[in-house]
Amino acid sequence: MAASIAPPQSSHPEIAEAADSAITFEPFDLPSSNQRLLGHPHPPNTQSPLALRPSQDVTSLDGVVSAIESLQRDKTLTNLLARHGTILFRNLPIHDAADFSKFAHAFGYKPHEIIGIVVDRPLLAPNVAPANEAPKQVRIYSHNESPQVPHAPEYIFFYSHKAPEKGGETPISSSLELFHRAQAEIPEFIDLLAEKGILSKVTYYVESQYVGGSTLKQAFGKEVQDGDDEDTRREKIEAQIARYGRGEHTTWEWIEDETGKGLVLTHRLPVIRTQAGTNLPTLFTGLAAYYKNTLEVRNDTGAGRKNAAHQYFGDGTPIPQKYLARLAQITDEIKVLHKWQQGDVLVYDNVIAQHGREPWEGEQSDRIILASLFDGESVPGPYGFGSWAQVVHALEG
Repeated sequence: MAASIAPPQSSHPEIAEAADSAITFEPFDLPSSNQRLLGHPHPPNTQSPLALRPSQDVTSLDGVVSAIESLQRDKTLTNLLARHGTILFRNLPIHDAADFSKFAHAFGYKPHEIIGIVVDRPLLAPNVAPANEAPKQVRIYSHNESPQVPHAPEYIFFYSHKAPEKGGETPISSSLELFHRAQAEIPEFIDLLAEKGILSKVTYYVESQYVGGSTLKQAFGKEVQDGDDEDTRREKIEAQIARYGRGEHTTWEWIEDETGKGLVLTHRLPVIRTQAGTNLPTLFTGLAAYYKNTLEVRNDTGAGRKNAAHQYFGDGTPIPQKYLARLAQITDEIKVLHKWQQGDVLVYDNVIAQHGREPWEGEQSDRIILASLFDGESVPGPYGFGSWAQVVHALEG
């Protein structure tokens, strides 16, 4: 009998059973601060995150991997992600980066190559790296992964190797619900985003701009060798930028200023995209995070993170602060905070779910979250008719 999960008729789906692995996953409730019922356009009684755990003690990672592979033969977990946005797996025998890598790869997705990375993510196991190395006092506001570049992952896996006693939660919210709320409450903003999209200007320097940030070489220099002259380095970096496949909608300028030598990359991108299968519009964005970071830096609170990307409407005009403020308020209203337990794995459908990071008390090393990013079979669809409104998978390279 093939593994299956019946569509949920209430807040609890039926037990997920992988018959050929003898492992059954069952749903369980989290505190209301950590889990909520999603609003329109999600189906009624849709929980996020959907929390699953084995119904019996499991000590074999191979057995878990087999169960996941069985469930994915008919895309059971992929379909659940498309409904709930986020799935929590708890009580699994995952103890390190290598275990986490095996679990994440069992879903059958293609590993995502980050082109134009803006944070430092050293590789710890196949397709596994630290989620973010920014200082513990820095709050990372809710966002979809990589909204500032054309090539973003469809799926994100987070694993808690170590959880702090206080703080360090990971926000969870729905990009589908965010679009619906924004369309109802600030419809003129949604109209402008649909008409214009955004210009995302991302600056990369030879040296990192902030703690945990990436360098130009980390972003685009995978072919650069230590002995290359400057012209050769630039040619190799520009060849990586061309892999975005965006043509006239991605341009760049080499710079040298008081910070150092670098590159300003400008993308015209859609903020509104559509979910494959449903064609529902989703706000795929970091605009609320961009706004909150800008406020913290302006107010010199000491807890902000410098924006590597600056964002405007697609015609180059400023985005009114009143719209960004309301978008940030809605984002806060629809999120829950996942309180980590050691060994937890959160899986996000990045097209329809946002994440972030709360500050924590104690030492920097008290919170260790690893990440693994993957591509889906297709990218989000366009919302509108401009040639800039459709993103594509990056070219192989």
